[in-house]
Amino acid sequence: MKFGVATFVTDEGIAPADLGRVLEERGFESLFVAEHTHIPVNLESQWPEGDELPRKYYRTLDPFVVLTSAAEATERLLVGTGILLLVERDPIVTAKEIASLDRVSAGRVVVGVGAGWNREEMRDHGTDPRTRVELLRERILAMREIWTRDEAEFHGRFVNFDPIYCWPKPVQRPHPPILVGGSGPTTLDRVLEYGDGWMPTYGLGTDEIARRTAELEQRATEAGRGHLPVSVYAVPADREVVARLAEAGVERALFDLPTAPAEETRRALDEFARIAGSFRD
Repeated sequence: MKFGVATFVTDEGIAPADLGRVLEERGFESLFVAEHTHIPVNLESQWPEGDELPRKYYRTLDPFVVLTSAAEATERLLVGTGILLLVERDPIVTAKEIASLDRVSAGRVVVGVGAGWNREEMRDHGTDPRTRVELLRERILAMREIWTRDEAEFHGRFVNFDPIYCWPKPVQRPHPPILVGGSGPTTLDRVLEYGDGWMPTYGLGTDEIARRTAELEQRATEAGRGHLPVSVYAVPADREVVARLAEAGVERALFDLPTAPAEETRRALDEFARIAGSFRD
């Protein structure tokens, strides 16, 4: 099993370059960072946990700035988005940002994407929450065209552009892996159509993750997609939980790293490393 962390990088926690270095020093494979462009003051939607929205949601740094800083400070660490809110982003600009990061990191980018839950936030970007899943699909497909074609074009309901030149192209071919986040009833459909893997949160529960991992494996085989790996987001520091995920066929466990200053972050990572090390022995 591969081990990384999932976290919110803010102006109140460890610096991105320092975080990248301490992760690589401890043998972690990957860093996945969350994003929110902003949080509306009058937030009507109840967020998934049901309580007051944690402070870290208000203060996230831009994910591509964070990941570029972490990539420049490391040699092997994979740098990923988890979750990139593509329904709030221009696909042409985002395709260039991801390809540029893949270039400067020498091909170490992983793209975790999702449709998002904060309806007020996405409305501020002009996105209708009712159509966000189809919007996500078109923006991913459009980015794939940009990454893989010298003259890219796309014509859909939400994304529409005539042939364009757009460089750089990613180092990874045909493009960086796209991990589709989510736990809804149609999530695996999206993974099979345009994803290179599935990234559920641990909150779905180990039994349900195991069931859907087996379902994904069967459906991918039947569809001729081959193996589609599963990366579980926000895994607790619990060896038994990790063991159950490994038994279920999960390929990557992303420990839930609190947003904290450097010394506190190092202590948390030391605990994660002890758990991860017991699976490497």
